[in-house]
Amino acid sequence: MVYQYIAYNENGEVVKGRLLATSEEAATDLLGYAGYQVVNLKLVVPFFSLDKLSASLFPVKPTEIILFYRQLAMFLESGIDIITSLELLQGQVSNRTLKRVLGEVISDLRSGNQFSTALGKYPKVFSPIYYRLLSIGEQSGSLETVLTQIADYIEKDDTTTKNIKNALTYPVITSIVAIVVIGLLVTFVLPGFGSLYSSLGIDLPLPVRILITTASIVQSYGIYLLLAVFIAAGWALIYSKTPDGRYKRDRLVLRLPLVGRVNHLTELAQYCRSMSLLFRAGLPLTEVLSLVVQGGSNRAIAKALINVQQDMVKGEGLSRPMAKNRLFLPMMVQMVKVGEETGNLDTALLAVARSYEAEAEDKTRYLITLIQPAMTLIIGGIIGLIALSLTSAMYSMYGQGF
Repeated sequence: MVYQYIAYNENGEVVKGRLLATSEEAATDLLGYAGYQVVNLKLVVPFFSLDKLSASLFPVKPTEIILFYRQLAMFLESGIDIITSLELLQGQVSNRTLKRVLGEVISDLRSGNQFSTALGKYPKVFSPIYYRLLSIGEQSGSLETVLTQIADYIEKDDTTTKNIKNALTYPVITSIVAIVVIGLLVTFVLPGFGSLYSSLGIDLPLPVRILITTASIVQSYGIYLLLAVFIAAGWALIYSKTPDGRYKRDRLVLRLPLVGRVNHLTELAQYCRSMSLLFRAGLPLTEVLSLVVQGGSNRAIAKALINVQQDMVKGEGLSRPMAKNRLFLPMMVQMVKVGEETGNLDTALLAVARSYEAEAEDKTRYLITLIQPAMTLIIGGIIGLIALSLTSAMYSMYGQGF
């Protein structure tokens, strides 16, 4: 398998490249022998493959992973060996992708690989953040406890994400309905009135002329405009899949008015909770940051954490490099500083995560109460403007003796 890596060489310089290895652990060992300190390591997946297509058609949901971890922990606590437990779980799983992955994990275990190493081959299904936690659990003999902790963490993260999505469902549906209604008015209703007024030779008010002209343009060139929109959307989607495009997209998401703050708080809360979980398990802070960067969803914050890690390696600690970047909010920086000074960094990070999650939920509820009446006013205003323009045109027609 081919792995792509980002690492520090012996001179402290960042190097990038690819190498061939049988597993992620073997790739890490090879880089270590070469004198490299690994920052990021991931499997290079071909652009098209049947496994990739299957994963796209049947993605593994967080709830399925949560259930898998909890049931596996329960089987292990009951004294059932891990291979038998996985075989039992594979028979119960309905998701095709997860069933296939579990079959390959079982094969790896029978070949002598560790459970954490086997799961580490599937970062799209099992987040890389948990790879080292599971490894620690295997070494300490507390794998079932670690599985339960991971399940609790994923469940909390999934609940926060669902709350935000559910809160934004109504505004999204309202926006779609508004666009459809306005589109129908502009495409079918206004051109009909425009033809009528044109045949009567009425001198229309300026707002009506603008509306009717706009409607005529949309009706005449609607297909081309729609095609242009689809092309632009397709280009934006493809570009957002590139490293540079994803970074810019994630940075834009954090800067959006109103919702940007919610996204920012949610992302920081997830990073803080992950760092707390990994640091509490006994991992060194440099490795914690590497794992969090690999498993993070927002590339802008991940890049900022890479810069923090580089400064931390130079002996600047954690809070001081964070203070240099505005993406890390003041409360987070202060709490991290207190955690470093008191030796309770994991507790401080967990407190930050809970605080930001609570603030994100409050702001989400406030946004919903703000968006709903705002959308109603906007939709009513646009439809009212169209109706008023048509009414004024009728009055103009009567005034001109028609």
